[in-house]
Amino acid sequence: MQNMSKGIALTCGMSGSHEFIFTLIPIVYSCNFVIGIIGNSMVVAVIYCYMKLKKVANIFVLNLAVSDLTFLITLPMWATFTATGYRWPFGGFLCKASAGLATLNLYTSIFFLTALSIDRYLAIVHPVRSHRFRTVMYARITCVMIWLFAFVLSVPTALTRDVHNITNSNTTVCGILHPKTENPPRLNLLQLAISLMKSLLGFLVPFIIIITCYSLIGRALLRARHIQKSSRSRDDEVLHMLAAAVLAFFLCWAPHQVFHFMEVLTQLIDFKNCTVLDIIDTAMPFTICIAYFNSCVNPIVYSFVGQNFRKNLLSLLRCSPGSAGPHPSISSKMSALSFRASEALSLTAKNTGSSDVK
Repeated sequence: MQNMSKGIALTCGMSGSHEFIFTLIPIVYSCNFVIGIIGNSMVVAVIYCYMKLKKVANIFVLNLAVSDLTFLITLPMWATFTATGYRWPFGGFLCKASAGLATLNLYTSIFFLTALSIDRYLAIVHPVRSHRFRTVMYARITCVMIWLFAFVLSVPTALTRDVHNITNSNTTVCGILHPKTENPPRLNLLQLAISLMKSLLGFLVPFIIIITCYSLIGRALLRARHIQKSSRSRDDEVLHMLAAAVLAFFLCWAPHQVFHFMEVLTQLIDFKNCTVLDIIDTAMPFTICIAYFNSCVNPIVYSFVGQNFRKNLLSLLRCSPGSAGPHPSISSKMSALSFRASEALSLTAKNTGSSDVK
């Protein structure tokens, strides 16, 4: 760990330092902060006040919104950091805490999206067999495990992030630096391990699971459509919702993960081409903005698409107690369809079995 008072001279200077970055990125961060805080706060309020925590999907979405809110409170500091030309005025503790919360959100957000995907797969493709496992108790246990696992994964980031003084430009930054001559080999290996975990556990593995779940869901719904022609419009609505979720996840995180992987490669081969490093460092803030925008997209994709959610949101804004009677979960349309799809799949199996007997 580098001591701030000693100072560090960068081989390539302040790579990625451009005036348009210092102007544009803080504006985007501010928009993400406002939209994300409002959207996720409404998700928390509507689920807690109207939909209650009696559905598995509601519990996962609530935790996803809390995860996004936890991270979003750090955005004003990152906006200030960028607007002042990469000068960190908040001290070492907040540097570590902000970096740790950003990484915590990366893992919790993706893990909860993955849990939602698995839950939707079980609810739609195996509604009867999965009924005893898809309980509120199991959902809460899963959430606790996700938070603990994500916290453990985010601790190394907080420990290796610190405030450094860059002698080239007399700038105090909050970041992870890789001066090969000063850092011990163990620290370099730790930083490399953190980067690889971010690529594998923070994107690649969850994305494969999500794609697999939604592919199996889509296949089951398409099979049910051939048997129950009347369910075509509802099938389309569910498939569009699933496609939007996958697309939002991929579009928000893929650009950052691509450049992050390029950054890992430069560490592995000790790459010293300042032009390429400048391109990576210039693109990184923009890919981070896109990734952070996922915190704003989540409420739209997983909540606002439901008519029942919009109805409860209007009740919340009017300060009314809402309509009487129980409220279905945000995934009520998907759950209702799952039984119809299951019936259709069972009918297919019975027909196949009877034909074999003949």
